[in-house]
Amino acid sequence: MLEPGRTIALRSGATMPALGLGTWRMGERRDRREREIAALRLGIELGMTLIDTAEMYGEGEAEKIVGAAIAGQRERVFLVSKVYPHNASKRGTVAACKRSLQRLAVDHLDLYLLHWRGDVPLAETVAGFHALQADGRIRAWGVSNFDSADIEELLALPRGDDCAANQV
Repeated sequence: MLEPGRTIALRSGATMPALGLGTWRMGERRDRREREIAALRLGIELGMTLIDTAEMYGEGEAEKIVGAAIAGQRERVFLVSKVYPHNASKRGTVAACKRSLQRLAVDHLDLYLLHWRGDVPLAETVAGFHALQADGRIRAWGVSNFDSADIEELLALPRGDDCAANQV
């Protein structure tokens, strides 16, 4: 059984919690907002400091809930969000991340993921991730829901091996 304090080392040398809180289905109903914020705050208090969200969850509303939950305690949280595949061009990735940061009311993400493989060439997405890293908006980047062939293609790209995670 995983303990809340267990961490995983990333290639960069940074660490992230091995277990965290997901926010899929949050932000879909206004009448649940306060309970969802309270649930996230309780999770953080109990040591579940990785919070995973995405621009698609509640069409951005889940990110707003996370932002409210982590207000005043950003430094305690390892924050992960994801970009929609249709937003994953170089410019689109940067713009989507900026929107996510605004909804979350933070200046950076600890890990930013491509939510799943789409039609945009991976090289464009990776270029967007590197631009965000250079600007300090993300600490690390990765992918989500990639199969073996997708990972092989990613790793064959210049700097594709900078990928920190494949969240499955």
